[in-house]
Amino acid sequence: MVTAAQPLVTPAVPRVAGVRHLGPNWYASVMGTAVIATAGTALPVGAEGLRGVLPAVWTLSLLLLAALLAARALHWARHRDQARAHLLDPDMAPFYGCLAMALLAVGGGALTVGRRWIGTGAALGLDAVLFTAGTAVGLGSAVAVPYLMAVRQRTEPSQASPVWLLPLVAPMVSAALGPLLVPYLPPGQPRQTLLLGCLALFGVSLFATLITLPAVFARLLTSGPLPLALTPAVFLVLGPLGQSTTAVGAIAKAAPGVVPAPYDHALDVFAVLYGVPVMGFALLWLAFATALVVRARRRGMGFAMTWWALTFPVGTCVTGAASLARHTGLAVYDGLALGLYAVLVAAWLAAGSGTVRGLLSGELLAGPAPAPAGPAPGTGRTR
Repeated sequence: MVTAAQPLVTPAVPRVAGVRHLGPNWYASVMGTAVIATAGTALPVGAEGLRGVLPAVWTLSLLLLAALLAARALHWARHRDQARAHLLDPDMAPFYGCLAMALLAVGGGALTVGRRWIGTGAALGLDAVLFTAGTAVGLGSAVAVPYLMAVRQRTEPSQASPVWLLPLVAPMVSAALGPLLVPYLPPGQPRQTLLLGCLALFGVSLFATLITLPAVFARLLTSGPLPLALTPAVFLVLGPLGQSTTAVGAIAKAAPGVVPAPYDHALDVFAVLYGVPVMGFALLWLAFATALVVRARRRGMGFAMTWWALTFPVGTCVTGAASLARHTGLAVYDGLALGLYAVLVAAWLAAGSGTVRGLLSGELLAGPAPAPAGPAPGTGRTR
């Protein structure tokens, strides 16, 4: 029985953690972990001490990928309504590009890092499977996500977000990692087809990004900074910049003996003429994004899964700078790669520790808190 002295307030019900609220954005943790290993192998001479731990980091990314694939399959099996809601949510649907990039990043790491532990044969088979699956998912998301945004979702220019770039940059990751498989194919048309296919994937992602990026930049300039929790997403713009520089460098490196002259030399020239100005813009954006994140942190930005946006995009700039160092011979790019790798490791430690704390507390997998039925008497807000 409720007396007059008892407030009519329902006790808060604890939110239960589980896979219902496990979205595709979690694949960003796999990408951010895998790039620690792959970017580490691209560092210049003098970083050999780091390479001893890289296979362990790659193994961790492989285990994370396996765990998330199983958890997401359970999510689709038991919570199909929530999974469909994610597809129709313009803020969540683009993260399906992270699934493709997670598959590709772990696959590429198998050949560059993992083969030290599992052998070249197993690494090659794993990379072939993950590259094929990741490329298919990446191309599918690059078409399906913009299609859903056009016909099922309603967004305004003021809602433009760097997250929109995620499904568009996935084919660029394929373009950067596909050349690793070229030497293992039979000589002749198989190798040339894969290499030129990677160049086509480069074009798919590049032109889609060039169309979308102005809307994202215009939204930041005209509508103000992103919400605090979403602010780290501004680092996502570095992804297509660093990854495209990496891609043209990898394609040019694999070209001799695969494509006829003078195209192999032209690709080598293009790697420099394209990569140098793009990396310059990437450094400009890095400074801009860092300033926005520092501002948000000072205003109370706490940990969220968006912190993983600070990892993989920076990692692509590490590999892009290392590629330019190989093609130009300039020590300044070696130094840039080392400096960016230090930033990458610091960001990974911050995102990883925050994720572990959130999992242990149950906050990251908990559903949204229920809204109160109404304000208590005498507690109305005036603003």
